[in-house]
Amino acid sequence: MGSVFGKESVKEPPFDILLQRSNVKTTYELRQYGERFAASVTYTVNNNGGDGTNNDAVKSPFGILAKYIGVFGTPQNEGSTSIAMTAPVIMEQEDAKKPETIAMTAPVVMENTNTPGEDGNATTKKMMFMLPAEYDSMSKIPKPSNPLVHIEEIPSEVGVVHRYNGKYTDTTNRAVAKELGEQLVHDGVVGITEESVLDNFQFWGYNPPFTLPYYRRNEIWLKLNVDQVSYLKEKYPSSNRLVGGSTSSMNGRSMFTLGVCGLVVGAYAIGFIFRSRSQYRRI
Repeated sequence: MGSVFGKESVKEPPFDILLQRSNVKTTYELRQYGERFAASVTYTVNNNGGDGTNNDAVKSPFGILAKYIGVFGTPQNEGSTSIAMTAPVIMEQEDAKKPETIAMTAPVVMENTNTPGEDGNATTKKMMFMLPAEYDSMSKIPKPSNPLVHIEEIPSEVGVVHRYNGKYTDTTNRAVAKELGEQLVHDGVVGITEESVLDNFQFWGYNPPFTLPYYRRNEIWLKLNVDQVSYLKEKYPSSNRLVGGSTSSMNGRSMFTLGVCGLVVGAYAIGFIFRSRSQYRRI
């Protein structure tokens, strides 16, 4: 019930908020993330107006990643495997581990990989699930049993994030990313072009599909280089360094409360209208 109104119940990577640009046309935060690990699937999508992916093996990148962490039953991952060499040659599995269920985290990340498809009518994309903080080295991360799933190490990085709600599509995400880029140019950040923004932005999603669009937390992320970060910090100094990332977003709880109150008020209003109509009919 809470997820319908935007309550976030899964963990997200911690981050530091270096500055906030609030009183501008397109608001954003400058965030710093530490090292993270992610499970990813690369796939192609149609550019000719069609829906879905071009690769029959990757009809649902989200489903593939969800199966890896065990959302739909037995996780599609395996434990450490070694091969012992003897005479005669024998292959055996030592210290095999059972599939390991991995907690769902947020955000789910989608990005373009700037690689055109083989037929020229498709674009290669990547979807990533951020792994929980306890998986802080490759040796701790269960090996995927599906060859389409890859484990990636994401180094510490700094970038800007714009948050928005509502439905999201590829067209919407690109439009929002373009607005973010225009705001950065207006703020004087050097090296920001429409082409570079549209080629490098990531969409971050935090809510399940059944969350009402108004309560969804969508974010556009754009990584910045050292000079761009230094410029923003010098031009817009922040006295307070905030910390973000939590197991349950306060904004989500606030939205949930607001949604419940809205339903109560709506039901009361409807009841009042019906009572008023019945009174008029009696007159």
